[in-house]
Amino acid sequence: MSTPSDPRLLVMHGLRLKGFGEAAAIAEAADLPDAEVKPLLDELVSEGVATYRDGRLSGFSLTKPGREAHAAALAEELDRAGARESVAAGYERFLGLNTDLLGICTAWQLRDPEGEATLNDHTDAAYDADVVGRLGSLHTAVEPICADLGAALDRFGSYGPRLAHALDRVQAGDVDWFTKPMIASYHTIWFEMHEDLLSTLGIERGSEGGA
Repeated sequence: MSTPSDPRLLVMHGLRLKGFGEAAAIAEAADLPDAEVKPLLDELVSEGVATYRDGRLSGFSLTKPGREAHAAALAEELDRAGARESVAAGYERFLGLNTDLLGICTAWQLRDPEGEATLNDHTDAAYDADVVGRLGSLHTAVEPICADLGAALDRFGSYGPRLAHALDRVQAGDVDWFTKPMIASYHTIWFEMHEDLLSTLGIERGSEGGA
């Protein structure tokens, strides 16, 4: 049985993954009800763990002490759950697919019909179908990794269903759900999962390249 995370840690982790956002966005990242998240965010602000900026762009973010507290809490959770080895193994398997995901996303965004890269305008149905097929194959490969990570730590359990939902939307013809950054597109969720693994294991993104 996987180990569930403390709601307070989930909110801090949501802030870490989002970087900056309103309570609703943090609740989505933490996979917690909005009504539960806002009081926890206010509590973190009162303790100096988080800060809130009001203005044209409003939202919460972790402070420097908050980032340090979050990193320490993640390490403690990982060791308490005895999940470090399982998560590290899942990360290595995930990283093995990361370059493939990057290539597929590049192929979706750009075409190279005559040796010169051009934007993919999605008018070539056969070309798009081939790239979507490659994404489907990649998803088949990442599904067991998501399942194993979710079995180690409960908070990883949402990535498989979220990626599957984005893939379903792409396969239904909604091109935005492939790489669009402002929605929960396949690439957005993949990037978040990558960042989650890095922060959980205390690895700097720049040390291994990223999505």
